[in-house]
Amino acid sequence: MQNKGTLAALGAYLLWGLFPIYWKVLDHVPAGEILAHRMLWSFAFMMLLMTVAREWRWLKTAVTQPRTLLLFCLSATLLGINWLTYIWGVNNDYIVDTSLGYFINPLVNVLLGVLFLQERPRNGQWLAIGVATIGVVYLAVSYGVVLWISLTLAFSFAFYGLLRKTATLNSWEGLTLETAVFFLPAFGYLFFLEVDGTAAFGHVSWTTTLLLAGTGLATSIPLLLFAYGARLVTLTTLGILQYIAPTMQFLIGILIYNEPFTSQRIVGFTIIWIALAIYSGENLWQRRRRRRLPLPLP
Repeated sequence: MQNKGTLAALGAYLLWGLFPIYWKVLDHVPAGEILAHRMLWSFAFMMLLMTVAREWRWLKTAVTQPRTLLLFCLSATLLGINWLTYIWGVNNDYIVDTSLGYFINPLVNVLLGVLFLQERPRNGQWLAIGVATIGVVYLAVSYGVVLWISLTLAFSFAFYGLLRKTATLNSWEGLTLETAVFFLPAFGYLFFLEVDGTAAFGHVSWTTTLLLAGTGLATSIPLLLFAYGARLVTLTTLGILQYIAPTMQFLIGILIYNEPFTSQRIVGFTIIWIALAIYSGENLWQRRRRRRLPLPLP
């Protein structure tokens, strides 16, 4: 079962790693319109999936609990910010910056755990956060601007994860409810574009139309693979696999789309990669250390 879980999680991260190519093919479509289609078609796909699986028992409980509805409205908003920033960044030649956001996301997760969940990071985790902060500050100073794309992606997804950590719904149910929150605004915006005569769907090319409709599958399939895999593999395995997607995105930006990778970026990214090596190595060491500890007597 663990092998199946590893393959499912690996498939999810590989698909996420290929996302820049998918969005780049649609770079002639405004990011807001792509986002609206992603919301709309993801909702349609999840509705179909839930109907086939006959998994609707959770809905009555969810819609009658104001706290649950509020939580998922907030998580949907964060997810929308994350999706829009990522699509805009990729289609405006900032793929390397988007990859940086997902490289530093695990360390932001640790920081939010301290601030909101009273978790106590180990010394190695604090060291990793400190080294990564140095790398981000160096990049910001060397470029003379705040790395808003990277930081928006890292913090929006970290806060999203924080909200979902406290949610009562599982990943399938949560995604269905989040896309339901998206549905009316997305449909209204696309209807406005159609009336205004500026819509791309059905008016540019059949390839564009199919790719826009396919955003639902492109969004939902890796999430479902990840949800399946996460239940079957250890957190250590997930912690190692999670760097596949940003690494692929980084390489795609450099090797396929020829984004600049200056000496300043080399130094900054190297510092952050050192921080990630410290973080991952410390987690592995702690896990092996716990395995060697004797079991307590009954």
